[in-house]
Amino acid sequence: MPLYDCMMLVKPLVTREVMAELVARVARRAYQRNGVVTEVKCFGKVNLGYGIKKLDGRHYQGHLMQMTMMVPPSFPQELHYLNKEDRLLRWLVVKHREAVYGLEFINEDDGKYELGVFSHGDKEDDHDIELGSDADDEDFESDGYEYEIETEDEKDEK
Repeated sequence: MPLYDCMMLVKPLVTREVMAELVARVARRAYQRNGVVTEVKCFGKVNLGYGIKKLDGRHYQGHLMQMTMMVPPSFPQELHYLNKEDRLLRWLVVKHREAVYGLEFINEDDGKYELGVFSHGDKEDDHDIELGSDADDEDFESDGYEYEIETEDEKDEK
């Protein structure tokens, strides 16, 4: 079964008990479909970039929650009842890409995701250029004139 994240943005005046009841309803539906809720996170009250207009007014804050669950691929379509939930401002279900779970996770240690595998190449980096050398000056175009920069001490002497 694939791994999904269900993000829910709940109205700011909703209590924790009501938010827990919302999560429990989604979790019960997942369990009925032989799914498993693996993680529930509450990010607290967040300020929104714009107001979300609902029947009871415009909301500029909301409680952000995330549920991670393993459910059948048909499960996200079954959450349409959340559209009628008046305590929610927005909700979204996102499928994880390349989720590794089960026996595949145990055999994953083949080293293909280690940082040491990447080659450093022969390309000259800025760190390889010596201080005081003119090797980095060739990137800039010159107008043919040389300019002197006055220091603060020289300005004070004038």
